[in-house]
Amino acid sequence: MTKPTSSMLEAICQTTLLDDVFNEDPTTNELQSYVAQRTKHEDALLVLSGTMGNQVAIRTHLTQPPHAVLCDHRSHIICYEAGGVSAWTGATVQTVVPKNGVHLTLEDVQKYSVLDDNIHHCPTKLISLENTLDGLIMPLTEARRIVEWAHQHDIKVHLDGARLWEAVVSGAGSLEEYASLFDSVSLCFSKGLGAPIGSIIVGSQAFIKKARWFRKSIGGGARQTGVFAAAARIALDETFGTDPQGQTGKLPATHAKAKRVAELWTSRGGKLQYPVHTNMVWLDLEASGVGPNDLSVIGQEKGLRLLGGRVVVHYRE
Repeated sequence: MTKPTSSMLEAICQTTLLDDVFNEDPTTNELQSYVAQRTKHEDALLVLSGTMGNQVAIRTHLTQPPHAVLCDHRSHIICYEAGGVSAWTGATVQTVVPKNGVHLTLEDVQKYSVLDDNIHHCPTKLISLENTLDGLIMPLTEARRIVEWAHQHDIKVHLDGARLWEAVVSGAGSLEEYASLFDSVSLCFSKGLGAPIGSIIVGSQAFIKKARWFRKSIGGGARQTGVFAAAARIALDETFGTDPQGQTGKLPATHAKAKRVAELWTSRGGKLQYPVHTNMVWLDLEASGVGPNDLSVIGQEKGLRLLGGRVVVHYRE
């Protein structure tokens, strides 16, 4: 559970207090321009949460049924966003289990995409990928293959990039290399970056103009957004870093510490559910004969907040 740093709190105290619904706040506008530039997109839109970012982006891409969204069966948009895709868009959600057990491939996508005009079928109009997913990286080459194929078939591709920072820091590809592939990307300033609130969507100018409308329609039009835009800017520059690979920020150390946690666990006979790609360690508690409550109790004694078998390493000021 990350917390804002003192520099984030100081930035909040010094921020501008104009109205974002009327597009007046310079701190918010500057952040949106800055993130658009760093991701090689035309425009960006600040939203209140990662869920709002994904749901607004998906709603903006889709027009009317029949249409389907294809995604990994573990995706945040289907497992942890309260059924938002179906509620806001009327879309069918086609979930796919990746054959390799780690990330979707083009072959997975091709197998389950619906391209025909058979009236019995629901055509695929959007592919929503996630990087990282459970801390696991989708390689840049595979993301590029999927996007290029999708665009050949007039299918849009959205990226839930709440934790894209982590994929970038791992060395899988630069922020702009990943983000510029997609029609839209959502990025979180909370989670690993530590800002108190806020995510952002990037895309074309036309896309963001329409997304602003949908953001307003679901109650996401905020007033003095400089209060969290200021903290988000600090989170981006100080926690992720000012370079495209995120090597000047605080995240590389968390990746190294996560690998150390995994080594300590396995050296004592523990097993892992997944390989450690970033800052997330998945302990196989059942195979190791340890109960989830055992860890949480031990964690409390040691000053750690643990829940189940997922250990997420982050910086603390």
